[in-house]
Amino acid sequence: MSRAADHAYRCIRDAILAGALPPAGRLKEEELVALCGVSRTPVREALRLLAADDYVTLVRNQGAQVKAWSADDLEELFDLRAVLEGHAAARAAVRVSDAEIRRMQASIDEMDALLASPTSLEQRIETFLRLNWALHESVWGAAGSVRLQTALVRLIEQAVIVRTARRYTLERMTRSHQHHRELVAALRAGDASWAEATMRSHIRAALAQMRE
Repeated sequence: MSRAADHAYRCIRDAILAGALPPAGRLKEEELVALCGVSRTPVREALRLLAADDYVTLVRNQGAQVKAWSADDLEELFDLRAVLEGHAAARAAVRVSDAEIRRMQASIDEMDALLASPTSLEQRIETFLRLNWALHESVWGAAGSVRLQTALVRLIEQAVIVRTARRYTLERMTRSHQHHRELVAALRAGDASWAEATMRSHIRAALAQMRE
């Protein structure tokens, strides 16, 4: 991939994940050229790669559009997350270092402070998303599998977190955070079965919230 195509890929993907390019929205080359500051050739290359990575759908004689996720698609993505993240948590429980536990606990402490802060719900959701991502990444890293981590990043980036976590209320964030606390407790105890069960429950709860 050329440097310009790589830049266009990241630019378009980031806009999709941020919601600036909505699901099923048509992707016009001239608009993407202006957005990314590159010519049409790298934009076209980027769109082909985004289609291969399941962010974009290429429609014959109609061009490209942002992938529209059906209810069945999202159900399957959450099912896969529950399996893979549960497996990652189980691996992490028997591999995690003291330093990694401290990093996870730091994220937990920040979430505690966030949930008690007087800032707007929108601001808290944005920060919660960042801290939630950091905590999950810490678990994946502690699992010690690059292959597993790569699969999870792609799975979650594909519009799952952005389009479900933004529906959180303060009550839902608080419930989700209880799972975070229990997960870190399981990892600290080195209990793989407990860690896996907690992570799977955490993901299934997110799916239930999405259904609502």
